[in-house]
Amino acid sequence: MAKPMLSAAKLLLMIVLAAIALLPIVWMAFGSFRAHEEIFKYASDMDWRTIFPVEWTLDNYRAIFSDETKPFGRFIANTLLVAVPVTVLSLIFNSLAAFAFAKLRFRFKKTIFAFFLSALVIPGEVTLVPSYLLMSDFGWIDQYAALIVPAVVSVFGVFLLVQFFSDIPRDLLEAGRMDGASWLRVYRSVVLPAAVPAIVTLAVITFLGQWDAYLWPLVVLNDQNKMMLQVAIATFSNLQVTEWGRILAADTVSSLPILVLFLFVQRYYVQGIAMSGIKG
Repeated sequence: MAKPMLSAAKLLLMIVLAAIALLPIVWMAFGSFRAHEEIFKYASDMDWRTIFPVEWTLDNYRAIFSDETKPFGRFIANTLLVAVPVTVLSLIFNSLAAFAFAKLRFRFKKTIFAFFLSALVIPGEVTLVPSYLLMSDFGWIDQYAALIVPAVVSVFGVFLLVQFFSDIPRDLLEAGRMDGASWLRVYRSVVLPAAVPAIVTLAVITFLGQWDAYLWPLVVLNDQNKMMLQVAIATFSNLQVTEWGRILAADTVSSLPILVLFLFVQRYYVQGIAMSGIKG
């Protein structure tokens, strides 16, 4: 009798926590269909009008896609132009580095890996100025290369994949070597197929990080035609007026690709997190 009650209590707790987590997202989505005057009009009433619009309108969506001075479609394309190459290149380079650290034997491997992981404790803001100066020396200011190249290698990405690759039996790799396969062939034909959950997990994390990037694109890009999505959304707020309807509509549109992506890969994502040893 105690077990069913405990299970019911756990289920109820999870439902409450899920509702708390989803409430801001639901309010954002429905708020994007409100007129500007209505967005905060019923915020303190705590009835159905707090969540659902009284008068539905698509004006906010029309506004963000029809404004030629802030072409929202172009900003989405700009972000994809950076996020997709970064994700693909990150998977290639980070998985190769993780494979070397996890399975290859070479001198000072543990020392090098320890120094490599020490970069995790350095806040990104600390390296902002040196990174900017480096991009300036390369002539990459106002170029997509300044967003793509520094993001290709991720210390966390390598660490995540090392945790997963370490669990792949070395005997499996040695069998491939005995059959005459090179280490690169073993990596491509044995390790990668066995590491699909971890690869998908890293892909989602990397793409999400680039999709939501704000500070670094704000610093290195000055051309409005190359503006990234989150920087563009921030321009809807200024000292004169904050266009909350447009912000909510833009946030809703920018959230959809991530939600759709996660729905398709959530099984691999959860499995990758569980099997990599990353907790909390």
